[in-house]
Amino acid sequence: MRRAVPALVLVALAVLAVLPLDAVATDLTDRLAPPSAAHPLGTDHLGRDVLARLVGGLRISMGLTLVATAGCAVLGTAAGLLSGYAGGVAGGIVQRLVDVLVAVPTIIVGLIVAAVREPGTATVLIAVLVTGWTPFARLAHHLTVRERAREYVEGAVAIGAGPVRIAVRHVLPNALRPLVAHACLRFANVLLSIAGLSFLGLGVQPPTPEWGVMLAEGRQFLFAAPQLVLVPAVAVVGAATIITVLGRGLERRWSST
Repeated sequence: MRRAVPALVLVALAVLAVLPLDAVATDLTDRLAPPSAAHPLGTDHLGRDVLARLVGGLRISMGLTLVATAGCAVLGTAAGLLSGYAGGVAGGIVQRLVDVLVAVPTIIVGLIVAAVREPGTATVLIAVLVTGWTPFARLAHHLTVRERAREYVEGAVAIGAGPVRIAVRHVLPNALRPLVAHACLRFANVLLSIAGLSFLGLGVQPPTPEWGVMLAEGRQFLFAAPQLVLVPAVAVVGAATIITVLGRGLERRWSST
């Protein structure tokens, strides 16, 4: 039952995400209203329904995080496979690049990208991709080196299979489970990075409903309407926690098989 709770919560979030709520409709006569039957989570400084914006932020924040995590997983896994199987100079170059980028905060990259191009969705995705692929590359490298020494790889080499075929058809499928579990764990980190960049004004821009944007807009009304900060903050932390619990569960389950 305890393991089913995160999955049930995710189903509830998916149901919320498809609700037809208007997240940008304003009503200045009803600004900073407390929670009520008409507005279960109150309204913000422009009279917009906080629940509607929370649901809109769910679609955007989780959607961006899913796209960014998938991109990081693909880039990192490809780099890890290359460095782990090829080895030599190519593998060394990839690993040194990983060592450099892993020490660079995503926020710093976001500032650099924003200086080159205007803040927005593309900026936050580029910033996350530049640094976010490195953990996947390290894990994929480790798994590839481990699998490369197995007998089935030696057998594939003996029958004349090429390096690309061995890496994609033999090594990758056996390394896929740990990579999927790791993607769930990294999902939370990417979500926090995207929300942080949007909070600083480098990512998604108002009036688009996004949890980081909601935090930035609501902080000046913290004492007058604390739900403007508490609601998106709980959403970010709650979503990150749920996905992390699922990732840990997958990691433990697959490591025991």
